[in-house]
Amino acid sequence: MTGLQRLLIRGSEKVIGHYQFLLDSATSEQERERYRRRIEEERRLLSQLLDHGDQSTRAA
Repeated sequence: MTGLQRLLIRGSEKVIGHYQFLLDSATSEQERERYRRRIEEERRLLSQLLDHGDQSTRAA
């Protein structure tokens, strides 16, 4: 895994944490749904980054 991949993974983790904080403090169901969708999107991206990192490690 490269330094860039680690940076992107850490960034995704921080984005998820931020949206989780926003979700916990949301005042309407519309806000909560928006934050849930964003968290799920970011988790998919994180999963792809992690899968790609694993493939890179195995190839090396």
